[in-house]
Amino acid sequence: MTFDFSPADNKNIEKIQENNKPSLGYWQDAWLRLKKDKMAIAGLCFIVFLMLLALIGPMFSSIGYADQDFNNVNAGPSYEHWFGTDSLGRDLFIRVLYGARISLSIGLIASLINLVIGVLYGGISGLMGGKVDRIMMNIVDVLYSVPTLLYVILLMVVFKPGLLNIFIALGISYWLQMARIVRGQVLSIKEQEFVLAAISMGASKWRLLTKHLIPNAVGAIVVSWSLSIPDAIFTEAFLSFIGLGVSAPMASWGVLASEGINSMRGYPFQLFFPAAAISLTMLAFNFLSDGLRDALDPKMRR
Repeated sequence: MTFDFSPADNKNIEKIQENNKPSLGYWQDAWLRLKKDKMAIAGLCFIVFLMLLALIGPMFSSIGYADQDFNNVNAGPSYEHWFGTDSLGRDLFIRVLYGARISLSIGLIASLINLVIGVLYGGISGLMGGKVDRIMMNIVDVLYSVPTLLYVILLMVVFKPGLLNIFIALGISYWLQMARIVRGQVLSIKEQEFVLAAISMGASKWRLLTKHLIPNAVGAIVVSWSLSIPDAIFTEAFLSFIGLGVSAPMASWGVLASEGINSMRGYPFQLFFPAAAISLTMLAFNFLSDGLRDALDPKMRR
């Protein structure tokens, strides 16, 4: 018997080296695919830059967000006032930065409340199944049939306008979509072999939920959570715009837009800059959410 050997060329050597590369974990592979999405990375960079600017930007200015200068009322953008001033002579750039603090904190905290309530409620419903699942989901369906914004407005009327009350109102009403997503993920995961093996070994329901079911649904949870942040920011802006948000002298982006619309014809820059901040932030979060959805989808893994 004779064997016909031929020396390996460079292409074959490269293929062999690629096949011998160490396998990547779930999060490593997700990060590599996320980095290939230029729009998602651009959104992430913008969000990080905005957070840093909102945190440290006002520290380098001697002007406070409530300081009034009646000698520079309705002044246009200039070297001294980058975004101009409002009808009371307050610097719009500093007020937009302080508004970023309020709007981003509302979006992040409300989404965290939504994350905790929604994940626990949906996870318990999917794990228990049967009559418990039907009762819990019927409650969600009834609440979901009413527009979420209506809940928030009614709660804000009851609680009265204020920053803490916005956290409470958004946290109470924004968990329904998260609960439905987590419940669907848990129902599909709990029938898999590794969960049945854990049950056969005597794992408690709490351990099943926290160690097996929720960790394996984290991809869908992260995507839904990232989408809830811009939703909460926009809802807060709308509430502040109609007078149910934060109260003076605090200035969220919705408050600034509400003040700017009154002088839109004479001084359009007073509306343009807060509206641009809201729009760019919403776009950045949506680009990042789309990138996370593709990066965390197991079907997209090669």
